[in-house]
Amino acid sequence: MTGILALITDGFGGSGGIAQYNRDLITALAACRGTGRIVVLPRLGEAGAAPPAGVRQLKPRRNAAVYSLAAVKAALTLGPFDLVFCGHLHLAPLARLLSILLGVPLWLQLHGWEAWRVPRRIERRAAEGADLITAVSRYTRSRFLASCGVDPARVRVLPPTVAPCFGRGPKAAALAERYGLSGKRVLLTVGRLDADERRKGQDRIIGALPNIIAAFPDIVYLIVGGGDDKTRLEALAHDLAVADHVVFAGTVSSDELPQLYRLADVFVMPSTQEGFGIVFLEAAASGLRVIGGNADGSLDALADGAIGTAVDPADSSALVRAVTAGLAGDAAEPAGVARFGFANFARHVEQLLGRHLLSAAPAAAI
Repeated sequence: MTGILALITDGFGGSGGIAQYNRDLITALAACRGTGRIVVLPRLGEAGAAPPAGVRQLKPRRNAAVYSLAAVKAALTLGPFDLVFCGHLHLAPLARLLSILLGVPLWLQLHGWEAWRVPRRIERRAAEGADLITAVSRYTRSRFLASCGVDPARVRVLPPTVAPCFGRGPKAAALAERYGLSGKRVLLTVGRLDADERRKGQDRIIGALPNIIAAFPDIVYLIVGGGDDKTRLEALAHDLAVADHVVFAGTVSSDELPQLYRLADVFVMPSTQEGFGIVFLEAAASGLRVIGGNADGSLDALADGAIGTAVDPADSSALVRAVTAGLAGDAAEPAGVARFGFANFARHVEQLLGRHLLSAAPAAAI
């Protein structure tokens, strides 16, 4: 039976796209034939979170030094392990060291911006020693390969999966009333409002609202997500005299999020630094018309047009045209979402595990 030690930034009990991706991947690994035990060490998240059967998640360690010591201890005392999984490039040097110590293969996961820049020398050397590297999108894969001397054959694309809770359903009247959406057309963006990462494009949509309102006076722009950039976005909406058409919902619960998708007509996120964008799949599965950017990993989530429309994030006129066309259209029926179901994702994970790792030779020294 295969034992796996997983070093991740965030997992069970965590929030955000990377945490969800890690949960899905570890759940798929636990279901693979021959997998006996998975020990997960996260940097973030909640200690009391319940992982699936066969998975043990240790207490999160936020401090880097404490995390490293806990990882070494887990490797030496909780094994035996046949594979080290590393869920983030920043953790790759530690994961590489443990794979050498244990004499087992290393699987490294890439998400987005951390893999686009030229990595630090220690990260690059660790990545070059990985037996398998998976990236969430073709864009992330190509950006990584351009800056790191890794055999392209060892870098595969493993896109995220969309949870079954996202789908068509009745509109929640109580939520519509809470956010003032009753009888309105609704644009929706779901993403963090981080002043250090102004890349989701909420400001671009607010900037386009005067022209959108001219065509659809009943439009409301619903922004879901918390963060310290809210004040700037509120000021922008006020300066453009569209504040009455913008609603900030803040951070919402996982139970309410699927219902908020169903209240909307069009999902729009003209981002510029998206590794993939699982929110595009969640929106499409919920029956929304979907609009994203054409300059990053969003193209994979949009399935090159099969799931949604890609626009130049810097072209405000193109954004207005795409949004107004979406608002004027019928509910979407994106057949392309099916390819991102969990069954396909789990099948891909099992193939990667069997073909690229279980037969891999022990790791060589750095």
